[in-house]
Amino acid sequence: MAKRVAFLREVLTWTGAPSGGEVVEGRAEDLARSSVLEESMDLVTARSFGPPAATAECAARFLAVGGILIVSEPPDAPPRWDKEGLMLLGLQRSETVRAGATFQIIEKVETTPALYPRRSGIPTKRPLF
Repeated sequence: MAKRVAFLREVLTWTGAPSGGEVVEGRAEDLARSSVLEESMDLVTARSFGPPAATAECAARFLAVGGILIVSEPPDAPPRWDKEGLMLLGLQRSETVRAGATFQIIEKVETTPALYPRRSGIPTKRPLF
């Protein structure tokens, strides 16, 4: 994790990088419960994070209501995002975009219940969908 965090910090110094970006090191399940980060983001992106259920559960709490989660998908993947499972998290599948690569767009439509994300490691070991 330290190498990935160091790389992201370096990227923020590059010309054209978003201003005001910040890199925080830690497990998503733990960081999502930070009062500073909870429901504070309009956009969360994920690439090779984990299976859909774990990705959604870890990302949901970071997103403000109305925020968007964009997840890089395998090419020609069948639909992998369970409607009922997403709704447990306050999320709703919006659209799949194919533009050279494939991306799933998910919108946060209501506040994520306090029990999500579950403690570290559980979203992957016992996925919601």
